[in-house]
Amino acid sequence: MTPGKRYASSTDVARLAGVSQSAVSRTFTPGASVSAETRRKVLEAAEALGFRPSIIPQILLTDRSGLVAVIVGGLQNAYHSAVLERFATRLRDAGKQVLLVPVDSDYALDAVLAQLSSYRVDAIVSGLAVLSQEVADALSAFRIPIVSFNAGVTSERVASVESDNRASAATAAALLRRRGGRRFAFLAGPEESPASRDRLAGFRDGLAALGLEEPRVMAGDYSYAGGQSAARRLFARSSAGEPADALFCANDLIAFGAMDVIRRELGLRVPEDVMLVGYDNIPSAAWGAYDLTSFDQDAEALVTEALALVEEMTARPPAHGPVRVVPARFVERGSTRRP
Repeated sequence: MTPGKRYASSTDVARLAGVSQSAVSRTFTPGASVSAETRRKVLEAAEALGFRPSIIPQILLTDRSGLVAVIVGGLQNAYHSAVLERFATRLRDAGKQVLLVPVDSDYALDAVLAQLSSYRVDAIVSGLAVLSQEVADALSAFRIPIVSFNAGVTSERVASVESDNRASAATAAALLRRRGGRRFAFLAGPEESPASRDRLAGFRDGLAALGLEEPRVMAGDYSYAGGQSAARRLFARSSAGEPADALFCANDLIAFGAMDVIRRELGLRVPEDVMLVGYDNIPSAAWGAYDLTSFDQDAEALVTEALALVEEMTARPPAHGPVRVVPARFVERGSTRRP
């Protein structure tokens, strides 16, 4: 190898092994014809030089890189971290390489469209939603499978895997009423978030089916601080009348923030004075400080469905991206168990 070179080339390997460069290429091409003796010489030379074949020629020849872009945001939420870990593990086991693309948003894929266009990947999976048809169509123009969680909008090459947000929210309404709730509120995520909108719609439907009034709605975001702010505004508005006593929160972080305000600032008890239900069932939901009733999105099932969609859309592009819905598992804890 030439002094000062950082990486050995296939030419270096061929020279050391005493074979042609094409023999080196065939050795590292699955299924290519090469004699056992030539393979031995090439592999020994490659080992001596620390040679690893570049994926660039493979991309040019097959139009496949073996790379799957995983778009992640909002990693302050342990749920997103758990999904990322599962994606990385499953893709590795399938012989794929993960290209991690971190973004600032914790719910929307639209803002990173220009960034995605520069990557040469075989597929994109995203924990972020697609909010507009324009962006969904632009993503389809990449001509690769794209699977988004709770997408909101799909297109030819853009599919969605979703937690059953509406059914879960209706379950939350029924539980809170059964446990004695009388004045209901929903602490929302961002207004543009499809998951938050669906959870609110399901909560409203669940209350309506019980003959109850619509919940009070406090706009917010998916953060702990957002939950604190929403709770303060909710109970400030209730100061002239009876405060809400049954809260459904768009995710667990919101519920944690709200719960701390309810206990520490308002001096109320959970669940005796106020019950709370969250969504995601992140590990800290089970901590004694919160003991939060929540819905587990079943990250393993969501990842399984997403990867199955990638395979299906790679083999046969659909006329329109499918939507798969995964049931959430209800986990009741102390935040709704009134004595």
